[in-house]
Amino acid sequence: MKRFKAIFVMAICGLFLSACGNLGSSSGTGSGGNSSNKGTQLTGQASQGDYQSVIKNGRYVTSKSRGVNVSQNDNQFNLKSFESGLLTVSKKVYSPSKYIFEEGQYLNTSTVQKWLGRKSKSNPDGLNPVNNKKTGATTRNPIYLQQMEEQDFMKQDGKKLTLSGVTVGLGLNSVDYYEKKNFGSTYETHISKAEANREGRQIANQVLTRLRKKAALKNVPITIALYRQAPNDSLVGGNFFSYSTNKGTATKINSWKAISEKNYVYPTASSKSNAGNSNDENAFENFKNQIQNYFPNLSGVTAQAHYTNKQLTGMNVSITTQFYSETEIISFTQYLQQAAQKYLPSNAPIDITVSSTEGVQSFLSRDNGAKKFTSHVFNSY
Repeated sequence: MKRFKAIFVMAICGLFLSACGNLGSSSGTGSGGNSSNKGTQLTGQASQGDYQSVIKNGRYVTSKSRGVNVSQNDNQFNLKSFESGLLTVSKKVYSPSKYIFEEGQYLNTSTVQKWLGRKSKSNPDGLNPVNNKKTGATTRNPIYLQQMEEQDFMKQDGKKLTLSGVTVGLGLNSVDYYEKKNFGSTYETHISKAEANREGRQIANQVLTRLRKKAALKNVPITIALYRQAPNDSLVGGNFFSYSTNKGTATKINSWKAISEKNYVYPTASSKSNAGNSNDENAFENFKNQIQNYFPNLSGVTAQAHYTNKQLTGMNVSITTQFYSETEIISFTQYLQQAAQKYLPSNAPIDITVSSTEGVQSFLSRDNGAKKFTSHVFNSY
């Protein structure tokens, strides 16, 4: 399930140096395959539809603003869906069969921190509105822009990689949390979809103009995508709702393309109207009831379902157990393969993670178009 696996694949790609493709040295410093690990290599593709990534001088190339988003976000579901969703947007524009992925190299930590701040005399580069000193939920100027991420895309010509596209994701708050005084109570300013869209587009134009001032980005296509964050107490992340691709030299955004995406948690807490699709939730409920009947030592069974254009495009099932013996885990995993194939929706990729307080115990997965689930039980030794 590419959307849910994207972050995991990108995080571990640096471990597979032995399987890397060898570009040789694009800078004349030596071959990527020699003992000194100099030059540029590619990770190779884990599966069709994934990007190859760049390794330089024996190390995976990390983002220049790595870690900023983590410190800015209290909902880890937002962080995960933002990163994987941005990759999905990029694939709409920069095909993995033609482009090579590299984490952002043109927005460093200092720049991103300034841009995410409020505009002020001490921070004229802030993309969030000035502090108007008001503390009312509807009278204060909220923080609109909460996170930002850059992705770079290269084209290969022989042994040379050339920057050929950039994507920047802008994470916009649906709720801005604030304190009226330091270490005091937390208050909320709710931001409507229309307001987030309006402010997001204004911020995107400023970002595009600033990026064009960088010499390396003057003439490359730049895609900017807008993401609406879920509230901190949400059990799913937010979603991207529009993006714009701007040809080289363009400094103003003239058009946007809508994205119809939504995340849901099953089982829903209230009415069925909160579900993405009642048939999908019923299927999950049947699956949940079936496995709980046969294996009562389950602490929780939930699913995160992702919809694109109102169609289920991925489901991530989490099962928390109280199993102690390895034979229990093996038997449960075997039964899950049968139950999942019988009850869960058949028209989308699905991941199932079985875990306890000690960590992940087993994992099952079915890719898009596959009929059967594959599984792996993690041994305790």
